Amino acid sequence: MRVLTARAVLLGTVAGAAFFATPATAAQDTAPQAPSNAQTQDQAAAGSDQTIVVTARRRNELLLNVPVTVTAYSGEQLNRQGALDITDIADTTPNVTLEVSRGTNSTISPFIRGIGQQDPVAGFEQGVGLYLDDVYLNRPQAAVLDIYDVERIEVLRGPQGTLYGRNTIGGAIKYVTRRIPTDGVHFSLRTNLGTHGQVDVIGKASAPLAKSVLVSVAAARLSNHGFGKNLTTGQRNYNKDVIATRGTIEFVPSDNVFFRLSGDYTWDDSNPRGGHRLIPSLCTTTCGLTVAQGAVLSNVFDTAGGLNDPEQRVRAGGVSLWGEIGLSDWLKFRTITAYRKDNSHTPIDFDATASVDVDVPAIYRNHQFSQEVQLVADKGPLQGVAGFYYLNANAFDVFDVRLYTTLSALLPGFTAATRGDVDTKTWAAFGDLTYDFSPQWSVSVGGRYTNDKRHAKVFRQSLYRGGSPELGGVNGFTVGIPIPPAFGASITSNFDGRRTDTAFTPRASVQFKPNPNHNLYLSYSRGFKGGGFDPRGQTTLTPRDPSNPTAPPTADAIYDFMAFDPEKVDSYEAGWKASLFDRRLQLALALFQANYKDVQVPGSFGGVTAGGLPTFVGVTTNAGKARFRGVELETNWRMANDLATPGDRLTWAGTLGYLDANYLQFNTVVGFDPVTGLPVPNHEVDIADFRKIQNTPKWTLSGSLDYDTPAFGGRFNANTTLSYRSSSQQFELAIPGLDQGGFALWDVNILWRSPGGRYEFGLHGKNLANKKYLVSGYNFLRQNPFTGQFILANGTPGLNSTLGSTGILTGFYGNPRQVWLSAAANF
Repeated sequence: MRVLTARAVLLGTVAGAAFFATPATAAQDTAPQAPSNAQTQDQAAAGSDQTIVVTARRRNELLLNVPVTVTAYSGEQLNRQGALDITDIADTTPNVTLEVSRGTNSTISPFIRGIGQQDPVAGFEQGVGLYLDDVYLNRPQAAVLDIYDVERIEVLRGPQGTLYGRNTIGGAIKYVTRRIPTDGVHFSLRTNLGTHGQVDVIGKASAPLAKSVLVSVAAARLSNHGFGKNLTTGQRNYNKDVIATRGTIEFVPSDNVFFRLSGDYTWDDSNPRGGHRLIPSLCTTTCGLTVAQGAVLSNVFDTAGGLNDPEQRVRAGGVSLWGEIGLSDWLKFRTITAYRKDNSHTPIDFDATASVDVDVPAIYRNHQFSQEVQLVADKGPLQGVAGFYYLNANAFDVFDVRLYTTLSALLPGFTAATRGDVDTKTWAAFGDLTYDFSPQWSVSVGGRYTNDKRHAKVFRQSLYRGGSPELGGVNGFTVGIPIPPAFGASITSNFDGRRTDTAFTPRASVQFKPNPNHNLYLSYSRGFKGGGFDPRGQTTLTPRDPSNPTAPPTADAIYDFMAFDPEKVDSYEAGWKASLFDRRLQLALALFQANYKDVQVPGSFGGVTAGGLPTFVGVTTNAGKARFRGVELETNWRMANDLATPGDRLTWAGTLGYLDANYLQFNTVVGFDPVTGLPVPNHEVDIADFRKIQNTPKWTLSGSLDYDTPAFGGRFNANTTLSYRSSSQQFELAIPGLDQGGFALWDVNILWRSPGGRYEFGLHGKNLANKKYLVSGYNFLRQNPFTGQFILANGTPGLNSTLGSTGILTGFYGNPRQVWLSAAANF
């Protein structure tokens, strides 16, 4: 085991409180369903007892019958609850964390059952797969999905390697859109007007062009003025400025043939999202700051960062062709072809002051092509799917770390420049079959073989009087100049590495259904996340051979230093799904244990030198072992019908997640000096007792009360949700001030619809208690590597910077109280 190796925006107003078994049709096929099969708004509002159908196993199944832990959110549920983007569903999904990444509006950091990662640079892969109409989104940039025209969202918890492949080691999130209506011309318009200058306008139109050809277009303008202000640049902070479009053509020549061509594009011109300093600046006059400019600001949504280049800009889009042909009455052929591309320019001001101190301008460019084919069978007692998947993707990033306050007299405009370019080619063959031995007993087995090839180039250089050619500079500095030899080595990494990882990921389950309303199952699954190369590694810091310390490191030693191994998991689960008391109470209970090997833990450390100059170094650790044990419970209780008036309904829904996640072994060959906390090469230690799984609260709870009644000639719905998350750490080592304690969020939604859903008016409130809570942050302060206490260079308590001069402890916060009115018309 190697230990150290070194939006598309979907538009609209929807909800983040939906429950396992709320009576609503979620789908009838992997392809988004046609309205003739869909549940109408009136049916949903009245609490129709239609069943939930999902495609968690790549085929149509009742949610009650699937031996997988799935939370299904129907489009109607989402619409009633008033969520604004996909991250809101985490409030009511057990053991799930979905956050907007640091310094951005559109990059997502997903975690399921403790597995995920929050570093978006090229070379690191997500542990949670995100799918848009069965198309895997390979990178986290532009993946904070606003929602419109949604048929359902499925959250699959636990390893999904057999059917969904690499990088679904924690789980998968599936976003499925609706099929185009076949019964004529349709038009809808929705608007939201709210606090913080919120103005959203979403429109959609669809029509049949011919008997077998349907077309739809949608566009949205999503905006708000932000929650704070940048006191240095004058820009609004945490604002939103998005234009998004989507177009779809469907070809349905017969009942057995369906093709859908979809394209989407997003323009996101939101301002940079600046962080909030959690400590006063350690450097004022010499860093060009007054005491007031380096102080902690009173509004956590305010910032003072001076970096504003490159101009913040995100462009993202893609096209996909989804097709299905019925080969016989029991066999279907499916094909999914897609191409996606995104380009993000973002200025990230780590220190959040006007000083040019750890200012990081960055560019991320990603593109991907994928092709998947499937055969789906349903013949008597045998059902299943088999297929082949191919992905060809490139992830490129370039970013500078501007340390202008460091060596400013000798090397003005000192910059540590980094460029990463990663090609990924992966293919997989998979199959999953279920055989019903009787109406009560069934067995499922499946497997996937994956071949994952990675080619990475990492180039790092120390420059002055500017930075990388793509990024230029400020204050008249443009492209940087390599530092003079007298100051040290200019090039600190020039790495070109390739690797191929293969894995077989099986899955098996046994189900017992004593009657149609109960399903008990036992399952086993294996997950896999490919290895790679640290995109911020410094090859000049490769440890030398102790027997010959003057000799430069060998090519093999450099390769081992930069590389990290695949991550693997074996997961065991027992579950019970039930519909009780004439379907008035529905529940899903799961108990699970996951045993992980070589967990990938990316990190970045300051306080080191490369080529004789101060810089930071990427350190990706393959932690030896980790164990995740937990319980998940989702319930939906129809408490009363005809309670106050004929036709009304009162419903309670609740979720509970408990997760006991621990490192059993966390080896590192870097080790730590017990006084300074700096890395010490060639000293292996096990620090599992001093590390926790990041972004993983032990408890996640939610409860929702929903009342629906006939009123004013239509239907009136009022619902409220209280969700709670216990304390969690931002990173594996505790960070005082940055880690978030337990907190609760309270949401309320009121909605009225006319008969048939033609007109709709709503009032929505999120985080009504205005709770301030941290979701991410940066830290470059010296810490005791065991306790996390901040220390000085001599080991005594105090604040001491390991990168830059101002001292970086910067936080980013979840959204404050938001209240808005919604109105919609559907024709």
